[in-house]
Amino acid sequence: MRKFITKRLLSSILILFVVAFAIYALMRSLPSSYVETIARQKSMQPNSKSYEEWLAQLNAAYNLDKGIIPGFFGWLGNAIRGNFGDSWKWTVPVTEKFNDVVWLSFIMGLISFALELVIAIPLGITAATHQYSKRDYAISIIALAGISLPSFFLASLLKLVFSVKLGWFELYGLVGRYYNQLDPFHQFLDKAHHLVLPIANLTILSIGSTMRYTRTNMLEVLSADYIRTARAKGVPENKVIYNHAFRNTLIPLVTIIGGSLPGLFSGALMTETLFGIPGIGFTSYYSMVEGDIPFSMFYMLFLAILTLLGNLITDILYAVVDPRVRIA
Repeated sequence: MRKFITKRLLSSILILFVVAFAIYALMRSLPSSYVETIARQKSMQPNSKSYEEWLAQLNAAYNLDKGIIPGFFGWLGNAIRGNFGDSWKWTVPVTEKFNDVVWLSFIMGLISFALELVIAIPLGITAATHQYSKRDYAISIIALAGISLPSFFLASLLKLVFSVKLGWFELYGLVGRYYNQLDPFHQFLDKAHHLVLPIANLTILSIGSTMRYTRTNMLEVLSADYIRTARAKGVPENKVIYNHAFRNTLIPLVTIIGGSLPGLFSGALMTETLFGIPGIGFTSYYSMVEGDIPFSMFYMLFLAILTLLGNLITDILYAVVDPRVRIA
């Protein structure tokens, strides 16, 4: 196992290097950037230098006057030392802004992930054990709706029903207008109240695929010979389903669960933007729109690391869940 993990980490470092260079090249090729916006604003001030002079000065300050390859290695040298520069839009160090916003996204993602498992897996098992029944059809329709609905459509629908029509929740933002006048406990409740619809949006969108995945794999296991043998021996049905069938259904589910764990830190760009929740997804979206290369580079690299880490966790969990799997 140690040798396998070492080899995977070394290959991941190589992949990460290639991905980082591709991201840097793409970010440098954007049609506009925050530097150009600032240069244009400064050039319009009275008795100011020209736009071209300001642009050259700012590009030199951020090493954008060099070629892509020298610029990349300059950025990489700073990144290895943990220095990702200052965010051009948020005017604070990139890592500081990231640390301020990532934990809100993590809390939303963790709650949504827990609800997804609690809701989707039991419903998937129920659909498989009652195949072609009304219960199975109803669960399949719910799963298909969760898979098919676009994030922006579902978010707009939730806001229309629960915010506009019923008035139960705010349309936008993380805190209410009287937040500063509340005591700490009610401030917590105010934030929790504003997070209900975003978390519901994330949960509804995620349960469909997990539910169908559980149902499909459960049906495959239930038709296996050892399940028929267990039933023929008179083993109680609940024990057949949960002790024999579900244990083997866990093996493919590890792919989803293991791959989802690192994604808890990546944020939900569409949901956070539509609900105005200042998490990492919301922050990265406006950073990209404004051409904030330092923050966008860090965020994209962070997503690449999460993806590689998720694949590694999945491989290790396979060996933990299935004793037949041994990593040589």
